[in-house]
Amino acid sequence: MWNRLNKSLMTCQLLFGLSFYGVMVILTRFFLEDLKYNEADTMMVVGAFSAIGPLFAIAGGFIADKLLGTYRSLSIAYFSFAAGYTLLVTGAATKNVAMSLAGIALASYARGLASPSYPSLFKRTFSSQENFENCYPVNYSVNNVGALLGQYLYPLIVLVIGFSGGFMISAGMAITAFVVIIAARKPFTAIGFEIDQTPVKAQSWAAFIILSMGMIGLVFFMFSNMDVGKNIVYAIGASAILYFIFLTLRAPRAEALKMGTILIMTVLTTVFFVYYGQMMTSMTMVTINTMRGDLFGIIPIAPEAAMSMNPLWCMVAGPVIAYVFSSLEKRQINLSTATKIACAFVLTAIAFGILTFAVKNIGTDIIIRPEVFLVIHFFQAFAEVIVGSMVVAFILSVAPKRIESFSVSLFSVSLALSGILGAVFSTSIALEKDQVITQEIVQKVYGGYFSTLTLWAVVMVVVALVASLMIRKMIAAAKN
Repeated sequence: MWNRLNKSLMTCQLLFGLSFYGVMVILTRFFLEDLKYNEADTMMVVGAFSAIGPLFAIAGGFIADKLLGTYRSLSIAYFSFAAGYTLLVTGAATKNVAMSLAGIALASYARGLASPSYPSLFKRTFSSQENFENCYPVNYSVNNVGALLGQYLYPLIVLVIGFSGGFMISAGMAITAFVVIIAARKPFTAIGFEIDQTPVKAQSWAAFIILSMGMIGLVFFMFSNMDVGKNIVYAIGASAILYFIFLTLRAPRAEALKMGTILIMTVLTTVFFVYYGQMMTSMTMVTINTMRGDLFGIIPIAPEAAMSMNPLWCMVAGPVIAYVFSSLEKRQINLSTATKIACAFVLTAIAFGILTFAVKNIGTDIIIRPEVFLVIHFFQAFAEVIVGSMVVAFILSVAPKRIESFSVSLFSVSLALSGILGAVFSTSIALEKDQVITQEIVQKVYGGYFSTLTLWAVVMVVVALVASLMIRKMIAAAKN
């Protein structure tokens, strides 16, 4: 089941998680303190950084399917991460906004290139779909080991070596991942599709370069003009979904029914990740403004590093969830993916319910202990692992082979749309620069916002269960 190739890919995934999420966790303070952004603009930029990369997985899927193949696309992605982080080093050293935006634009492009290629290549390192589905949650946990270390350590590291030093560490790890995957070029090429095993034509390289330059330029423009940028995200996301619908309508009936289930999953996933996106935006602002003290009184933790609690629990959740669902299957209890998503929404409702209680009952000292956020992230992390690992595996199981990477990219479209929507929603609690935090503001502004999110999470439990019934019928009809 496990072999050198999937272990090499998981090493790259570990380095990606450590470098990317380390950068993400310090971006909020970087933009607030060094680049002098206000809270609303900072939440939009950070939210877009988490969203725009997955959005460009649409183009990444096309590049992998039609131009370069999955292995070449993933290799170039790791090199592009290194280049983006290097630009951030320069931007931080000179406090140059344009250079910093160019850095996160290039890193976003790299993520879009890697997102559809990684799971497709990872799947081919296993001998069966069953082995892949059982092991993919473990891979998800490996990613979260990196995310945990990055999100916890980077806020402490930059206190010593500054933002430019933190970005430089990420650049070094991205280069290491590039070297690891290049070292195993021949065996990766051997397990790939025909496009991976044949030389790339000159016109394909030209198309790739032109498309890449256009993507990077567009991402830079979007970060520089977020009011326009968010509308571009909506337009690209909607176009991708409409194109997939067009392909569905033209497909044979059995194939079309399976593709229809992917569309339903896309909607459920988009809504779920609106909640996940709060971790980078509204929840980070809440922790910066209210979280004080050491975890359990002995573990130092910076307020913005509260995000590290998420990968901590995700690291635990991957193997646990893999064991639970495989045990249920051995007992002939087969839960559909949509039913599993309903379970995820139950956990999300609990998480945001706890957060609502915490902010509505905050004391006059305006302090929420780190342990409260540890419990919140426990429930949300288990929900995230269910959705993050199960949906991609589901898509790969029903997607037509000729558009497999593009189908997987719809998962990334969900991340993109939800990231921007979540950031837009989060700006409703943004405070004016230098505004004093009071007990009343926390209880009314934060409390009202998170109680609304909790209510809608409960509604989504019912919606997901209904969707589960629809998907079962559609797959049964496709088989018949």
